[in-house]
Amino acid sequence: MTTLWAEWALLPTGWARHVAVEMAGGRVIRVTRDCDPVGERLGILLPAPANAHSHAFQRAMAGLTERRGPNPNDSFWTWRQLMFRFLDRLDPDQIEAIAAFVQMEMLEAGYACNVEFHYLHHAPGGVPYADLAETSARIAAAAETSGIGLTLLPVHYQFGGLDQRPLGPGQIRFGNDLDRFARLYDGTGKAIGRLGPDSRLGLAPHSLRAVRAEDLAPLRAMAGGAPFHMHLAEQIAEVEEVRAATGQRPVNWVLEHLLPGPDCCFIHCTQMTPEETEGLARSGAVAGLCPITESSLGDGIFEGLRWFGAGGAVAIGSDSNIRIALAEELRTLDYSQRLRDHSRAALATAELSTGRRLFQAACAGGAQAAGRASGAIAEGNWADLMALDAEHVDLAGRSGDTLLDAWIFAGDDRMVTDVWSAGRHLVREGRHIRREAIVAAYRKATASLMEAL
Repeated sequence: MTTLWAEWALLPTGWARHVAVEMAGGRVIRVTRDCDPVGERLGILLPAPANAHSHAFQRAMAGLTERRGPNPNDSFWTWRQLMFRFLDRLDPDQIEAIAAFVQMEMLEAGYACNVEFHYLHHAPGGVPYADLAETSARIAAAAETSGIGLTLLPVHYQFGGLDQRPLGPGQIRFGNDLDRFARLYDGTGKAIGRLGPDSRLGLAPHSLRAVRAEDLAPLRAMAGGAPFHMHLAEQIAEVEEVRAATGQRPVNWVLEHLLPGPDCCFIHCTQMTPEETEGLARSGAVAGLCPITESSLGDGIFEGLRWFGAGGAVAIGSDSNIRIALAEELRTLDYSQRLRDHSRAALATAELSTGRRLFQAACAGGAQAAGRASGAIAEGNWADLMALDAEHVDLAGRSGDTLLDAWIFAGDDRMVTDVWSAGRHLVREGRHIRREAIVAAYRKATASLMEAL
């Protein structure tokens, strides 16, 4: 058993002082308030959220897509073509090394779990590996190295658009028909089974563009109540393509035909009408938001005020992983609301500061999206915890919600000193315990990639 003692801790009932948290078997087994110091002493103890949306391999593209090509109207769609050309060079060893590096950075930023939306399944040219789940197994192997909690979502991706055109170069590495995907999904489950008991298997149809509408129900049945994620309403061109093919906008189609619920997490949702926003929020599904990537790709601004007003749940992800920064994701989400509406403290309430509301929402929604018993420092939950440096110049002397506000709006993830994932103490004094080896493997993998570009 391990015991942590914190000067301040954020509990489900609010802030508490002099809190002891006992952990055993990866879970929180007892929380005691107002007690004398015992065990490892910390300044500020928080639940550590799940990173709800990641494409690990894209981390190695950071900084490579910031030049304008021959198209004067550079957009998500031109970026996507560059991404396809890049991933055509990745092999399983590189995928594993990049994923471990991404997971290490997530942990150092304060995340305890990686929800990996994994669609890079086959060899260049689309030839399946002898083990259909080869690359899924590499994501699991990376999690074994980094120690992060893992919810792995193998992605079904069959077509290049709603007209069911064949997948093009690069894209072809993603593709499966439904029968082959079912075999891949089964193999991914076996790979996940080799990890600890806090690992989870979920399922992700990529988008309405990439799968047959009639396959969504069988895919959801295949998931069997496990996390079910899908990109939705991210781009204007996507909305128009879905409307032209179905007569409905994407969110309206999903609400009518898929009947979403708490098992569902829809990623981005930056192109919704007010009615769609409220309807999807009331369904119980999570909105998986990736504000840094959504800003990078020019996706649009999520309707946060309306979503929260309708009782919607949100989770935070790092998506393209060009910058993995938990505090910055939360800050970017709130600042986008302020810029759109010419307001301040847009998401604060009478009871909760902006930082407190954002952080608690990300913890609760991330746990739901990951299918993980976490998101709060509570008995029986996985011990997914993070500590902030109470002596940092921007935190010293502050208390309560102001601690979160100072971290998110005045500081950054350098304030994170320690992180535990299911009780595994993986970040100490701001550094991952296996940082040197993970960085060395990442350098080797990316050096050979840069030589080929």
